[in-house]
Amino acid sequence: MPPVPSIPLADDRTIAAADPSIGNLVKDATTHLSTLVRAEVELAKTEVAREVKKGIKGSVFAILALVILLYSSFFLFFALAELLADIGLWRSAAFGIVFFLMLLMAGFFAFIGYRKFRTVRAPKRTIDSVKETAATLRQRGSDEPRD
Repeated sequence: MPPVPSIPLADDRTIAAADPSIGNLVKDATTHLSTLVRAEVELAKTEVAREVKKGIKGSVFAILALVILLYSSFFLFFALAELLADIGLWRSAAFGIVFFLMLLMAGFFAFIGYRKFRTVRAPKRTIDSVKETAATLRQRGSDEPRD
């Protein structure tokens, strides 16, 4: 994972001893909030990119299954034409066997694609982190006395 900016931690006693002004406190809070938002956005981008890659892999197998199915339809029609033109079943049976073999392959690739799609999940860590941040900000806002 790429490095994500973090909020610098400081000793509370050092801050209390220095007795910073309101302006400095607001500036620090704004800086920390900006860093927090950037970290949340970076986490969301990382998780979404990972899930998109999984989705692309699953779609490749689904497309492969559809291509094989499309080519299999050619053999179905070719076997039907052979059957109608040549009532003997031997040659057309061979084309039918090829058709069913290709259907099995399409089913196999469709199954693999389905399994890959099933692994795609919502960015849970990002959602949890955003909910936690929102709850913390709401809690801090309600703890402060109102004038």
